[in-house]
Amino acid sequence: MYIQRKIESRLRYLSQRFPIVVVGGARQTGKTTLVKETFPDRTRVNYVTLDYPKLRELARTDPELFLQSHPTPVVIDEIQNAPELLPYIKIRVDENRTPGQYYLTGSQMFRPMKGVSESLAGRVGLLSLYGLSRAEIAGTSETPFLPCKRFVERSPETVVSVFEKIYRGAMPQMVVDPELTPDAYYGEYTQTYLERDVRELLEVRNLSAFQRFLSCAAARTGQELNLSDLGRDVGIDSKTADRWLSVLAASGLIFLLPPYSRNTIKRIVKRPKLYFMDAGLACYLSLWNDPKTLERSAMAGAFFETYVVSEIVKQYSNAGIDVRGRFSYYRDNNGREIDLIIAENGTLYPVEIKKTAEPGKDAIRNFDVLDDMPDRRGPGAVICLSPIPYPIDDANMAVPIGAI
Repeated sequence: MYIQRKIESRLRYLSQRFPIVVVGGARQTGKTTLVKETFPDRTRVNYVTLDYPKLRELARTDPELFLQSHPTPVVIDEIQNAPELLPYIKIRVDENRTPGQYYLTGSQMFRPMKGVSESLAGRVGLLSLYGLSRAEIAGTSETPFLPCKRFVERSPETVVSVFEKIYRGAMPQMVVDPELTPDAYYGEYTQTYLERDVRELLEVRNLSAFQRFLSCAAARTGQELNLSDLGRDVGIDSKTADRWLSVLAASGLIFLLPPYSRNTIKRIVKRPKLYFMDAGLACYLSLWNDPKTLERSAMAGAFFETYVVSEIVKQYSNAGIDVRGRFSYYRDNNGREIDLIIAENGTLYPVEIKKTAEPGKDAIRNFDVLDDMPDRRGPGAVICLSPIPYPIDDANMAVPIGAI
């Protein structure tokens, strides 16, 4: 069963303008399926995966012969297994700039992306694919979230239904197979991808340390990142923790939200906030095996925030909008905090994320700190569990989770 992806239109757009399109993202987010379903004429588009050892060896040792054997248009899956292909692809597209020749997908794009950016600059369109968004699962329309737009409750949610979604996650297989348990799916996912592919890439020899690192990172989702504390809990130094986290971020498994920096106040916290892009994976890694228990725990707010932030990141990514520099958070030494700030056309839109059904003015009390910033402050929102949207004051709205 294929669930139509919102990013399809962006993929078509790029394929009509660039000879190469790269679709990156973590394993099992549906990258190859996306390309195949977007271009369903299978007789026109060839497909080859570098997961096969013989094909991978050919691509590495004789890239020219490999490309001759697989004429364009062609999908080359798991391109990170043979970065040696990139210079040869560059030569070919320089000779023929016809759009839509090569579709490269990869689940470990942190290794070949340097080669992509250096050797294929100006020739490639880039996309990042995450797990399914709420709109994709529901089959409804989707636009990138901004507090200034009109909100309509499309999918009524309760705290029970939201935490069931958090617990199960948004990987396509978990969505299409309701009988598949998170323990079964994420257990296999952790062993075959995180503990094998990522650990091998990082050249980690101590498996138990890497397992502790994954668990400790997941337990910090939705929170400010302190590398020294994380390293100490795992038994590694902060530089190693930083390197391991960088790979998880580059793979699309986590999102690091930077602090807002364009201001004159010097007391801003400099550490990013850590979010797992799939809340179900974070639940599994941090040993939560029941959504009701999680919802009643001290971590409930952090997981609710993780779920909301990941949904907003997906919306922008699905629209082909680069999130770098667009999202940030605010926190100063006086304890004033704004969970999320969205920058758009010189305007800052503050967003709070609250696991409550009736947020009041206390939830927006820190929004006015943005009045001292160089950019203009726009309307704000509190994303919450309210059944309907309603104004908190003349500039800020309570927005149900079901409306994003």
